[in-house]
Amino acid sequence: QVQLVESGGGLVQAGGSLRLSCAASGGTFSYAMGWFRQAPGKEREFVAGIKWSGSNTYYTNSVKGRFTISRDNAKNTVYLQMNSLKPEDTAVYYCAAVRGLTVTTSPGGYDYWGQGTQVTVSS
Repeated sequence: QVQLVESGGGLVQAGGSLRLSCAASGGTFSYAMGWFRQAPGKEREFVAGIKWSGSNTYYTNSVKGRFTISRDNAKNTVYLQMNSLKPEDTAVYYCAAVRGLTVTTSPGGYDYWGQGTQVTVSS
């Protein structure tokens, strides 16, 4: 059983930066990883994903050029560097893991989820 724990959320002004971390434990780290977010009253949406090797990354259009996903398999940790934050980025951010090599944008495609970390961007 894999456990995922996110950290790094908080309150930041528009234009600021945050770095989210997702620490994995309880299993081998041969998983593709994704970051999702969910704002109040909205569905959970895909933000970014990365293959186990780290060789391929994927982003939703609204964060391209501002967010960067990366991973350190030696530390079993995935990161989401968020720059030029906007008020519309405000949400609870979740990391998720799926067995195998393929990143999927569908929340239903993931096997494990963290508890989430709140990101609030003020205008």
